[in-house]
Amino acid sequence: MTGDLRRVGVVAIGRNEGDRLKRCLRSAMAETDRVVYVDSGSTDGSVAFARSLGVEVVELDTSVPFTAARARNEGIARLVARWPEIEYLQVVDGDCEFDPSWIRLAAGFLDEDQRCAVVCGRRRERSPDQSVYNRLIDLEWDTPVGQARSCGGDAMFRRSVFEAVGGYRVSLIAGEEPELCVRIRSAGFAVHRLGLEMTLHDAAMTRFGQYWKRAKRAGHAYAEGAALHGKGPDRHGVWGVRSALVWGAILPLLAVVAAYWTYGLSLVALGGLLLLQAWRIRRKELARGRSRSDAWLVGFFTLVAKPAQVSGMLLYWRKRLLGQRSTLIEYKGADAVPAAESVDA
Repeated sequence: MTGDLRRVGVVAIGRNEGDRLKRCLRSAMAETDRVVYVDSGSTDGSVAFARSLGVEVVELDTSVPFTAARARNEGIARLVARWPEIEYLQVVDGDCEFDPSWIRLAAGFLDEDQRCAVVCGRRRERSPDQSVYNRLIDLEWDTPVGQARSCGGDAMFRRSVFEAVGGYRVSLIAGEEPELCVRIRSAGFAVHRLGLEMTLHDAAMTRFGQYWKRAKRAGHAYAEGAALHGKGPDRHGVWGVRSALVWGAILPLLAVVAAYWTYGLSLVALGGLLLLQAWRIRRKELARGRSRSDAWLVGFFTLVAKPAQVSGMLLYWRKRLLGQRSTLIEYKGADAVPAAESVDA
């Protein structure tokens, strides 16, 4: 199962990714010279470094709000203009490094399965033991192989289908990949996850505040996804919205309001419900082969994330009511890239 790499192009996106971008672009260039890097206002020499490798560079207009969807669309437009013969589009985040076999095997899979329009593999965290949050992300990406509902930020697309459905929805600040996959599956094509190593990711998530912002972004994506496709057969985003509201808002509010009349027993009952739900999630994770510690970790933090998701949903609904556009919710601050990792060093 191997593919012709002359028909594959790579689009990497990033901003101030430091050494992460170095690893990303070098791993891409090791497989194909058809590489475009889209920069969203970096100040660390990312653009100069990319050009030094011979990578095609797109510098986004800073007067227009940045989104990953916009960056990928503009990168893909440059890619196919530069190399019109490209049939497969590999997108990747600038903090990821390709497994040496991934691009060729993914292209081979698309060659063999003409109904498949999106293929992705296993993204792993580079330093899962650095923090509990890195560990959680690594577990989050360990999803079942086979036909899937959606992909993540790293995936290979069949160009003809990508263009037919209109590409990424540039207004989305989060959840652009699942939303695109909804339209691709609605067009009669499949999304497939292979049991192959794909990329190594560097989250650099060491603080609870970063985890909270990432969960808030997920809540925003649930709300906007439900607004776009919630009435469709997938009920896209609806389950996420309902779950966040129940566990992150409704039950806690009811417990607090009832605390006076129940002499605090409602708060005890809430604690019991949360523990029971965490235990149920733990049991499902154990059935998937997780260790006991990882299963409890997922169970606990799944519930911790709910209030953050509610805050993201409220942000989307407020902005929509006011006719305003949400801006990026970034969990990687400027301090996520140490000065020693400047790409022009």
